[in-house]
Amino acid sequence: MAPVRDMMASMAFVAMLVFSVALVAGFFGTLHPAFDSFAHFRVHLAVLMTLCALPLLATSFRLQAATALLFAVAAFATTSNALSVPRLWPVQAAYEAEAGDQAVYPGDQAVYRLLQMNLRFNNPTPEKVLSLIGRTQPDVITLDEVSDMWKAKLGHLASAYPYRILCPYPNGVFGVALLSRRPFAAGTQPRCDGRGAMAIATVDFGGTNVDVAAVHLTWPWPRHQSPQIGELSGEFASLGETSIMAGDCNAVPWSAAVRRVANLGKLTVAPSPGPTWLYIELPDFLRFAGLPIDQVFSKGAVLIRSVSRLEGTGSDHLPLMVEFSLRPEQKKPVDEHETATASVRQNGRPRG
Repeated sequence: MAPVRDMMASMAFVAMLVFSVALVAGFFGTLHPAFDSFAHFRVHLAVLMTLCALPLLATSFRLQAATALLFAVAAFATTSNALSVPRLWPVQAAYEAEAGDQAVYPGDQAVYRLLQMNLRFNNPTPEKVLSLIGRTQPDVITLDEVSDMWKAKLGHLASAYPYRILCPYPNGVFGVALLSRRPFAAGTQPRCDGRGAMAIATVDFGGTNVDVAAVHLTWPWPRHQSPQIGELSGEFASLGETSIMAGDCNAVPWSAAVRRVANLGKLTVAPSPGPTWLYIELPDFLRFAGLPIDQVFSKGAVLIRSVSRLEGTGSDHLPLMVEFSLRPEQKKPVDEHETATASVRQNGRPRG
């Protein structure tokens, strides 16, 4: 039996080393996107390394196992500020409004809502998407994987969301869209980037102009994500002083990729409510093992109050509901004449 135990201990030790190397590599994502690909699985690798290390505490590898456990805990701790998980110590969460910001604006809502959804290009239950939008009635909606199939489906929302822009992707599958109940700001036009990965519109929220953006990044290395971020750098930098952006980043909030996007746009990343993506073939009770790759960014007068996951709608991503306010000290007076006479382009036609 002793040789068997020794062999099993050696195998666990080798597995622990493999997981530790991958875990370490994830901290060097700024050097090369290949390392950043490991960062997306930092939590998973830390858990796997812990599972390997625990039984080794009773073997001759106990010192190495204890070191590995400390490293696993430290690695997991680096993700805690990016996730809205319960903590044993008081922390001021970036997405929670402070008491002094609970302002009520006469004649207007204090809290606005943005719904972020990866629709899934071949979603078999589009009626669930439309039902969710109808029930929650957000002010603005950012959408990813807007395939040709979805163009007709979204047409059913034209009366409720007359202000819109759809940005087709070259393959006709991974486009983005932005829908709004509120008018686009006077004198502005919504725009797409060159390849339909990002939609931007300046929305009038009761007299405050806010740049709202929908973004969809491709998969990490060895796919095209890192070069794509570089291609979109001008769009991120062009966002106004007060902006909110949401989308499927295919990257976790602690990754170098998400930090790079935030730095390019001078944006703050809101803490994630937890895993939003799970492989489509897996049951939803395994959601805890998924990845938090749908992100919300903001800056300026935008105050993120909460980010929460909603029920699934047939996609491999869960929708996110974002509640936000606009800091009153940065609100601007409304020019009623300009708002009344604003003309926006809807589906290629001017709308009065």
